[in-house]
Order: sequence, then structure tokens, then C-alpha cells
Amino acid sequence: MRFDSDAVRPPISRAPLSGAAYSAVEYDPDDDTVVMLDQRLLPTRIEYLRYTKPDEVAEAIRTMVVRGAPAIGIAAAYGMAQLAAQESGDAAMFLVANGVAGRVLSEARPTAVNLAWAVARMARCAAGAAKLSPAERRATMLAEAEAIHREDVAACRAMGALGALEVPDGATILTHCNAGALATGGYGTALGVIRAAREAGKRVRVLADETRPYLQGARLTAWELAADGIDVEVITDSMAAHFFQRGAIQFVVVGSDRIAANGDVANKIGTYGVAVLAHAHGVPFTVAAPWSTVDLRTPTGAEIPIEERSRDEVARIGNTVLVPDGVGCRHPAFDVTPARLVDAVYTERGVFRPARGETPSALARR
Repeated sequence: MRFDSDAVRPPISRAPLSGAAYSAVEYDPDDDTVVMLDQRLLPTRIEYLRYTKPDEVAEAIRTMVVRGAPAIGIAAAYGMAQLAAQESGDAAMFLVANGVAGRVLSEARPTAVNLAWAVARMARCAAGAAKLSPAERRATMLAEAEAIHREDVAACRAMGALGALEVPDGATILTHCNAGALATGGYGTALGVIRAAREAGKRVRVLADETRPYLQGARLTAWELAADGIDVEVITDSMAAHFFQRGAIQFVVVGSDRIAANGDVANKIGTYGVAVLAHAHGVPFTVAAPWSTVDLRTPTGAEIPIEERSRDEVARIGNTVLVPDGVGCRHPAFDVTPARLVDAVYTERGVFRPARGETPSALARR
């Protein structure tokens, strides 16, 4: 499978900042719209949607038009830049409107710390820009949002290079959910490690967990890797134990939505089970995440809020009903993998190894 470049290119008036053939989220300065690839439709349909107000951006985050911790942080930053383009009042009015937009965006999804991090960074920018003219405020806020986007792409490439050093040549790599260009500003975290290993000349192939119930592995990871010409096969989540037992997996790399100060890792539901299996079979379990995902204010994974999503995402796939009416479903969107099971975390600041007792604080001042 190869991309039709015209079909996947975001419809914006400038070169996309993602650096990829496609983008999870971009900003079009011509009309101050936030442009997102609707990931709910992949892999069968490619459609970009345009959003004109911050509350629309928040709803797109909430309904998973865009998903992945870094990507939703970038989307929120662009939403606040958009607010600056629309608010022409005095400094006080601008700051009030900015605060309202920030709260709406922050509440869209609670687990991914990148969202709150990006909103806080944009709020600091707004405080410094409030007394500027409306045109200057817009330019300042947009420049900050673009900096967040560019920094994320650079971070993905840096952590990918670090992780690639540890990928065995000839490895079959298991990944869970989607942590590629679709989940980030571009290139990807976990998939960035895989891409960097391949670019370094290593022979790798991938087993992608389907990642029930939203099927990000089957729909998104497989789509990205196949388009890159990387050998990928999809397995159901319940098959992972079988392939570990048969020695068919040599390396695991996943992304993260929040990493606590002690090295506990929150990621898509099902990740903890993969980590337990990897530990039981002596396979390295690793995480790739930008520093913005590290939350030093949260002591352990027990304090990370876990988003509960709707019954229908479990009970239905499209229009197909899987669960009888009247039967409840549980849907925690994330779980927490204890630090003792995490062999390495790759960030743009360096690597720390929670299973050895290392915490992210060692990298905090870099």
C-alpha cells in the first residue's frame, strides 16, 4: 500500500508542519481554521475537517477526530491561537476569553497530560501578549502554537533515534494502540522508534495489537506502517500471549498519555497486560514519549485520572451491535503500567529506566 499524495495531503495554504505526507492536525493561517484528519474514518476514508472556534476544537478532541496525547495538545494550542485571532477586545477581555477557551479545551480529555501542558503554555503566552494589538496578539499566539508543533516533531525524531539503538536487528516488534504520526505532530513516538530503526538499516517487522475497543492498532497503526513499506501484521489483543509464548516477539514499544514522577506509565487500555506478558517472557517493554507527557506533579500512577468512555464504543462497531441491549459495558480508556515493568522510556531529553529504579527527575533539568 502506498499513499496517493494528493488524497492524504492536508488542504491548507502552506506546507504542513508535520513533515509527513499526512497530518493529524494543522493550522491554516489564511482563514484561521484548525484542520484535522478525521481518524474515525480511517483506513477506508480520508477526510479533513475544518474547525472555526475553540469549542469546536474541544469537541473534536472529545469525540476522537484527533487522538494521541501529543496531537491533542497541539490541537488545543491551535485552538487557543484561533481564539487570539477572533478576540479583538482589550487586554482584560482577551484574557477572560482565553481563560474560558483554555478550560473548555483542558476538560475535553482528562488523562493525557499533554493537553493541560499545552493549554498552560499557551495561557502563559497569552498573559505576555494581552496588551499587544489584536494583530500582534494573533501573531504571537500562533507562533507559540507552531513552536509546540515543531518541537513535537523534533522530539519524536530524537526519541526515535534513541530507541532505535536498542531495537535488535531482525526483531519482530509488538506495539499497542497507535503512537505514530497520527498521534503526534508528525513522525511518531513508538512508531518513530520503529521508523528510525528501519532508517538505520535494521530489519524489523511489526505485530500491531488491534486495540479494542476503538481499534487504533488495526485501523491506524497498520495504515501508517503499510504506507511506509514496513512489514506489519495485525493481531487481536488476546493473541499477544500466544506469540510471546512462541518466542515470536523480541521487543515491545508503546506510547504514553502520562508518565508519573515514579515512572508509572498511563497508556491505552490493554498496555498493562502487554507489559505483564513481556516481563513474564523476558522481552524488553519500552515506552517512547515526549517530555511534555512526563508529569512530575503526579507522584504515582494511582493519581492519574482514568477517562471512562461510552458503552457504545464497546457495544457497537459502526452500525453492528455486539452486546445485547440492556447489558452494561465498562470502558476505561487507559490503564497504568507500574514502573517495575518498564525497561526504558525514550524522551527527547534522554532515556531513563524505571525497572532499574530510575525516575524522570534525572532528566528534568536537561
